[in-house]
Amino acid sequence: MPRAVHQVLATLGYGDAIGHEVLGIQRVLRAAGYESEIFVETADSRLEDLTVDYRDLPEASHPDNLLIHHFSIGSRASRVAYALPDRMALVYHNITPPEFFIDVHPLLVQLCYLGRRELGVYRNRVEIGLGDSEFNRQELEDLGFPHTAVLPVVPDFTHLAGTPNFMQAGTFDDDWVNVLFVGRMIPNKRIEDVIRAFHAYKRWFNPRSRLLLVGSHGGFERYLAMVHDFVARIGAADVHFMGHVTNEELAAYYEIADVFLCASEHEGFCVPLMEAFHMGVPVLAYAATAVPATMDGGGILYHRKDPVEIAGLIDAVVANTRLRDDVLDRQDAALDRLQGRDFGGMLLRFVDDALNGPRRAHPPVAFDFWDHVRQAEWLEEVRAYRPAAFEALPKEQGPGTEDQGPGGAAA
Repeated sequence: MPRAVHQVLATLGYGDAIGHEVLGIQRVLRAAGYESEIFVETADSRLEDLTVDYRDLPEASHPDNLLIHHFSIGSRASRVAYALPDRMALVYHNITPPEFFIDVHPLLVQLCYLGRRELGVYRNRVEIGLGDSEFNRQELEDLGFPHTAVLPVVPDFTHLAGTPNFMQAGTFDDDWVNVLFVGRMIPNKRIEDVIRAFHAYKRWFNPRSRLLLVGSHGGFERYLAMVHDFVARIGAADVHFMGHVTNEELAAYYEIADVFLCASEHEGFCVPLMEAFHMGVPVLAYAATAVPATMDGGGILYHRKDPVEIAGLIDAVVANTRLRDDVLDRQDAALDRLQGRDFGGMLLRFVDDALNGPRRAHPPVAFDFWDHVRQAEWLEEVRAYRPAAFEALPKEQGPGTEDQGPGGAAA
């Protein structure tokens, strides 16, 4: 048996889809007898004890090891993994096209562009490129990855199994219709389109309704402000931004929801759709990117963003018991198909293929790569512990100041 099958990624987040998959992969690998650690640049403080700093990865490296590299954005951890002699399998979680973040998050525009460009380099590095959906696998194939497959997301719903916390959600547990969206408040989710459809529903179909938007807006305060401005401009009432919530609070919001509404225009998979299926909430979702395959015949897909049409669909699902039951039955069947997949078996077969197949020639790495890595680490330490060192340069001299002494007088 090989020495180890480790995972490497930029960051391990709490409660997100990638984090759940990474932890699930580690459980399967360790149960199969592999040594397996999770190497990251950063991690949520609640998960930090489950990870190892990526700077320790070279010490754990060995040509007989396999690195499972989770690629969702370019990172320093990614480039270190690329340069090591270990075999590599890439799991692609999709990178949102940078144009979604223009005028909202300039840094993310740059990072997404660079990440998409960096992804193409790995086609000559990895033994296999795995998409966590057919949509993502197809993107790898289009980029020229010679060997691709799907390692499906099989959601683990244990985070929703605890006792729901109704401290906040209980305020909305009444005879009003609760329209729910769960996900980050970011531009590709098209929160404004969710609000537009809800506004039409409230105005033309059911004034006793509210919209609950559950998800973090961290780093996207500018977009959140734009959405608040949009709510004010169209006069939408009863729109509630709940922010980031705990797992127990999330379970409570699903418990009180009457319908889940998604208008996202770019998804690599979209785990909240499956969470809604699991919690028995009928789903209406825009048929874009990976969403139709994720829904797999469950819920209701809509193909036009006509607010009144979508509002009519919401009303039909809420008011027509037979339709609602049919939607929920189809969601249950889709979820059964997803959970019936042998995730562990597929993963171990891909690992075995990657470890025992012909080794790909390692692409060349710049001769001074590790010198640059060490220099970058040193600069990071200086920035962290001596930030004044980056502010100690003399002020730029203006015209007529060349001959002035320290006190400003002519020398």
